[in-house]
Amino acid sequence: MNLFSPAEVIQNYADAGGRKASLPLFRMLALGILAGMLIAMGSAAVNTAACAIENPSIARLISGLLFPFGLGMVVLSGAELFTGNCLLCISVYERRVTPGAVARSLLFVYLGNLAGALLVAAGCVYSGQLGMVDGQLALATIRGAAAKCALGFPQAVMLGFFCNLLVALGVLLSLTAKDTAGRIMGAYLPVCFFVICGFEHCVANMYCIPAGLLALSIPEYAALAAEAGLELSALSWENFLFANLFPVTAGNLLGGMAIGSLLWFGHRARTAVSR
Repeated sequence: MNLFSPAEVIQNYADAGGRKASLPLFRMLALGILAGMLIAMGSAAVNTAACAIENPSIARLISGLLFPFGLGMVVLSGAELFTGNCLLCISVYERRVTPGAVARSLLFVYLGNLAGALLVAAGCVYSGQLGMVDGQLALATIRGAAAKCALGFPQAVMLGFFCNLLVALGVLLSLTAKDTAGRIMGAYLPVCFFVICGFEHCVANMYCIPAGLLALSIPEYAALAAEAGLELSALSWENFLFANLFPVTAGNLLGGMAIGSLLWFGHRARTAVSR
């Protein structure tokens, strides 16, 4: 068969998780930067494709069809993504790694993701890429960043939780296949659902909100935002951190651990009983 069973996926991830958590620090950071850049590029592609679409349902659909390829690139390249690595709880349950090693891995991968996403955000803004479609891309980027910063704390946590139920599930489903197409398709549908539903992904937001904030430092883009009458009172670096990034990260962590725990309990427990 060209597929691993769910129980085999859990076992394979437990073994791989032990290796992930024991990576040397600089390799962990490098692979984290790569993942941050890939997810940011997926976000940039989505914003570019959907910025001029007035119908919000169609814009979400287009975004949902495109963004999952970012996770596909992460999976196939072996990059280290914080949201996917929330599944390292499986390796802890299987006693392949200690909780301390997992905490270290999550911290440094998160910092690498942040650095990679910020690099892409700065590159897109200061290269003039946001000037596409007569500046509508810049306007859409600023509008989206402001909306994310205006989320309430509980709302951001819950949207982050639902997001990583799906993203972490996509990571595990990608491991059910033994071929490239199957791995991409395994990751595709769950991530497509999260984007269409408007759930919140902390690494994607590491691009989306800084790109909006940096765009406001460009007089041309700031003028477009003023002409459009955008409500930007919530858009600040402080709200980026405390109103969005921190609560969304907490929700992502809880969601990834929840789906990992459920699948581990369901499939590993059954395997253990059969023995």
